[in-house]
Parts: sequence; structure tokens; C-alpha cells
Amino acid sequence: MPTKATPVNHLLDALPADERERLRPHLRPARLRLGETLHDAGHRPADAVFPATAIVCLLNVLEDGASAEVAVIGNDGVVGAGLFLGGETMPNRAVVQSAGSGYRLEASVLRQEFARGGALQALLLRYTLALFAQVSQTAVCNRHHSVDQQLCRWLLLSLDRLPDNRLAMTQELIASMLGVRREGVTEAAGQLQRAGMIAYQRGHITIKDRVALEARACECYDVVRSEVTRLFPSRPLPNC
Repeated sequence: MPTKATPVNHLLDALPADERERLRPHLRPARLRLGETLHDAGHRPADAVFPATAIVCLLNVLEDGASAEVAVIGNDGVVGAGLFLGGETMPNRAVVQSAGSGYRLEASVLRQEFARGGALQALLLRYTLALFAQVSQTAVCNRHHSVDQQLCRWLLLSLDRLPDNRLAMTQELIASMLGVRREGVTEAAGQLQRAGMIAYQRGHITIKDRVALEARACECYDVVRSEVTRLFPSRPLPNC
């Protein structure tokens, strides 16, 4: 279980003391490696994963291998919502987008704790609403907004879930996440770099001007962020 000196997952951190103590023996620290697949579509994972410093993306993959990201999960949530919502298998692929730490919890323990109807159940249900908002807004964004706007949204959502302002990410991987051509990402990233909003070098992106990045993003980022703030009003907001 995380302490003040260890990386925090906000769902676990928000639990009352008695529920944290009940979960403590079952939480296993985990190192999540870049590109690691935590589960595939149609797979029944043995564990739920609560990221702390890592970011995990949920991908929908087509028969021809093309893919697009539908959500990002970091220290705000849990990977494996189907485990407590009654699903036997996962509807999408979960891949580590940014390496870091997290906590694993056996699926049977999660289901048992959820069935108690306590604080963890309430937190997980509110988080599921926030995740649904992100998935649905991503679908709209991918259909109606430019690659430039999609990239800004994706960078901001990722940044909100990281301990600093740096992301280890290649343009090829970003293109795969967004479901667009690499050339489109290269052009959009170049525009952001020339405007002084980001710095990109050797697979690392540093956010230089978050305020300008938010101003350039479409409304989709604000919609998702506002829903998280509504559902979790006590959660600290990212620095601007």
C-alpha cells in the first residue's frame, strides 16, 4: 500500500483507513515497462492494476492491425474495470504508454472488496463514469478535430497523469495511439515545437508551455477534465 513517501494512486489514496488496511496485504508493487501489454481484448486478466507513476492506454485494434487509443489511465484510476463490473473478459488491449510503477491487486480480491459496498465500490463506480466520459469524448475528438488538436488533448491528458512534464514517447507510437499517419503527427508536433509549447528530442517530449497548449487544444480536454473535477472534487488539479 502506498505511503506518503511512495508513489500514489489517487483511488487507493482516497480510501478510508480501515479499507486501506484491509487491502494492504494484497497490493503488490509492480514495475510497468514501456510497451508491456497488461491484457488483450477478450482476455481475462488475473490482476487489476492501479498505476502510480506509469500511464496505460486502452487500445481498440482492428483485424488489419490498425489501432486507436480510446483512453489513458494513470494515477487517477485502475486498469481492469471489467473485473468489478461483471465482465469476464476485457473489451480492449491495455498497453503501458509510459513506464513507471503501480500496484497489482488480484481480481478475486477486487471483486470481493467491491461486493462489500463500501468506499472502494463508490470510488470505482465514480471512476468508471469518468473513464466513460473520456472514451466517449475521444470518439468525438477523433472524428471531428484536427490532428493538431488531438495531439494537444493527448499530451495534456498524459501530462495530468505524470509526476513531471516529460513524456518518453516516439512520434510513431503517438500516431498509433491516435490512429493517424505518422506524417500528420510529425507536422503537428513540429508546429507545437516552433510555437514554444513543447520540445521534442530522441523520443522524449517536454511540455514547455502548458497554458498555451491548453489554449490550442479543442474543448474535448476541458470536457474530460471538468467531469473528473465534478466526480472527484477533492483531487488535486495539475499545475498549469
